Amino acid sequence: MEEAFEPQIIAFCCKYCAYAAADLAGSMRLNYPTNIKILQVPCTGRVDIIHLLRAIEDGADGVYVAGCLEGDCHFVCGNLKTRRKVEYVKKTLSELGIEPERVEMYNLSSAMGPRFAEIANEFGKRIKDLGPSPLRIKQAA
Repeated sequence: MEEAFEPQIIAFCCKYCAYAAADLAGSMRLNYPTNIKILQVPCTGRVDIIHLLRAIEDGADGVYVAGCLEGDCHFVCGNLKTRRKVEYVKKTLSELGIEPERVEMYNLSSAMGPRFAEIANEFGKRIKDLGPSPLRIKQAA
């Protein structure tokens, strides 16, 4: 059964950098997992703790936020605030007995299409190695 597991992954990507990098990766025909659902946000600063937790609660096996390079946020410090939110969510998941590695934050520029594909592949492998989310397993039962 473990071979059949295909993780459900949500990626919150900022419009100006990470989403543009994903678009570039697609234009370059770079391969990354099709089970990563990309949600475009105006800035990673708009991603709140509740969005990350709700994604996990609703059955996502992994969630990551991808924004501008640190110091280059189009909204000055949105990505820095979100990094703290992601760390808080990781701590919360750990306290709940859920692997904190299921949530991550990445920074990249719009010209980093190959890096976007690399992140997607690495995160997809990480989540596949962790297996299904404990919450997803409970929902199925």
